[in-house]
Amino acid sequence: MATLVTYFSAEGTTAKVAKEYAAKIGADIFEIVPETPYTKSDINWVNPVARCNREQMGHKDVPVAGRVADFEKYDTVYIGFPIWYGQAPRVVYTFVEGYDWSGKTVHAFATSGGSKIGKTAEKLGPSLKGAVSVDAKLVFKASDI
Repeated sequence: MATLVTYFSAEGTTAKVAKEYAAKIGADIFEIVPETPYTKSDINWVNPVARCNREQMGHKDVPVAGRVADFEKYDTVYIGFPIWYGQAPRVVYTFVEGYDWSGKTVHAFATSGGSKIGKTAEKLGPSLKGAVSVDAKLVFKASDI
């Protein structure tokens, strides 16, 4: 079986960590990209009507561009993202809900400028139907994973 590192990165921080980690462990990599990319104003969380806030508060689906080829071949999947309101951004939820996680071990890792990991694993877990296990931790660099 194989390992996959997936990630959503709003400003490049999570992308850097994910790419370094995938290279370190020899894993395949897939970037989770929303069909409508985020602009700087979309992720301005201090603006209550910013897109990121509307999506998080409204539990909205955020369509993802592209799919992981041969997803069934992976037995371990790492999912990286920035913490938004103590959980994964909605685009990550839409991404994971599009796959069968049966038999897979999932390790979520989150980057943050100040938020804690919170109940990220517990919140994301129900969307990872069939996963053998799901854990999550806050990271600042690839060696933290």
